[in-house]
Amino acid sequence: MRKVDVVNKISDTTGVPKTDVLITIESFFKEVKNSLKNGENVYVRGFGSFILKKRAKKIGRIIKRNQSIEIPEHYIPAFKPAKVFLNQVKKARDDAKKKQEM
Repeated sequence: MRKVDVVNKISDTTGVPKTDVLITIESFFKEVKNSLKNGENVYVRGFGSFILKKRAKKIGRIIKRNQSIEIPEHYIPAFKPAKVFLNQVKKARDDAKKKQEM
């Protein structure tokens, strides 16, 4: 599913114009990005957390030159789903599997 599909589905479900839905979604993404840039995690209860994960310093290799390089420690954005969300997805997958087996 793409962003345009999400916008269309929300607009159809709520009756809110697509442009307003798109502005809202874009604003949410912008706030998440700004928070992560500032080192703040974003927690959405019942959905999950947008967090920064720390990657340790390590040695990498440039195979073509047969050279070792040091990759410094750095942070990457990550999403950690909430337990409620994980359980809903697992249950839906299990139900779909059971239907296929029948």
